Amino acid sequence: MDAGIFQFFGESLEIFLSYTGFANATPGHIVMLLVGLLFIFLGIKYEFEPLLLIPIGFGMLIGNIPFKDAGLQVGIYEEGSVLNILYQGVKQGWYPPLIFLGIGAMTDFSALISNPKLILIGAAAQFGIFAAYIVALYLGFEPNQAGAIGIIGGADGPTAIFLSSKLAPNLMGAIAVSAYSYMALVPIIQPPFMKLLTTKKERTIKMKPPRLVSQKEKILFPIVGLLLTTFIVPSGLPLLGMLFFGNLLKESGVTRRLAETARGPLIDVITILLGLTVGASTQATEFLTASSIKIFVLGAFSFVIATCSGVLFVKFLNLFLRKDKKINPLIGNAGVSAVPDSARISQVVGLEYDPSNYLLMHAMGPNVAGVIGSAVAAGILLGFFG
Repeated sequence: MDAGIFQFFGESLEIFLSYTGFANATPGHIVMLLVGLLFIFLGIKYEFEPLLLIPIGFGMLIGNIPFKDAGLQVGIYEEGSVLNILYQGVKQGWYPPLIFLGIGAMTDFSALISNPKLILIGAAAQFGIFAAYIVALYLGFEPNQAGAIGIIGGADGPTAIFLSSKLAPNLMGAIAVSAYSYMALVPIIQPPFMKLLTTKKERTIKMKPPRLVSQKEKILFPIVGLLLTTFIVPSGLPLLGMLFFGNLLKESGVTRRLAETARGPLIDVITILLGLTVGASTQATEFLTASSIKIFVLGAFSFVIATCSGVLFVKFLNLFLRKDKKINPLIGNAGVSAVPDSARISQVVGLEYDPSNYLLMHAMGPNVAGVIGSAVAAGILLGFFG
């Protein structure tokens, strides 16, 4: 009798231990747990995009707790699990348009409206997307996968998720994490290239203060912007439509409650869900592949090319502008859509060389143009390969 009880408890203990994370852990799980801890550390210690890195980092911890695949429905890739249901917002592309709604409701397009030629800088920075697309094709990715990878160069996480959900769902985890990682590393990646490509004289160019923009112009901008961009690229409608709708809510002056909800509680909730589920999707068994490593390398290349393209385009544009209308090339980096971090970097680097030269408002022009530009680029790629 006693022997039978001991045998029963022994077998039960063995079964219990076989389900623990300790019994099912692999080196891949340990690697991804360490990456998740690194993301959390960078978000807290250095405040590198904490609203993104902390949810993604913690999601990595959740997604890489090892477990025995026995139909428990706890993993993000197990049909019907809670995490899997929440992940549908990423997988089906529901979250990105809602993020764009919030971005539109918190964005002031005045700098762009007052100086429309700044939109060309935002357009030039999108060259990184197409450069990465070409290199991805060379590395053996399918055209649709290459398009999804290239969008990382726009430094726009929601756009990257939206496009990869349509073109390359199997690569979405790597693309999303790569996009958000480089967005968080803007303060480290961009300044060296900005300084390398500009002279001291160019860095101290002072631009005229932007003109005051009327309320009527602010109201008309999202309406005209929607019609112009979506008539050209209808496939960008989910992102561009929500972006301009959110901006109209902000600028109309009569939908303040809706605008505050869009740029406050709504975008906060979606950011939490998006960050957590994107992080959890980095489950080691699905994420640690040769393709993921290539995507991270291509993402860095794309982001650097985008930054350099923006700066070099301003230098080129200055060849045709009068001396009193020249643009400081340091705002060229803001052509990527990492709002407002890239614009803030323009300001920080500019102040290093002239403490009285405030570039932030000027840099916001190409920065918000970059948001529009990356959505248009995504629409073009989706139109070709969707």
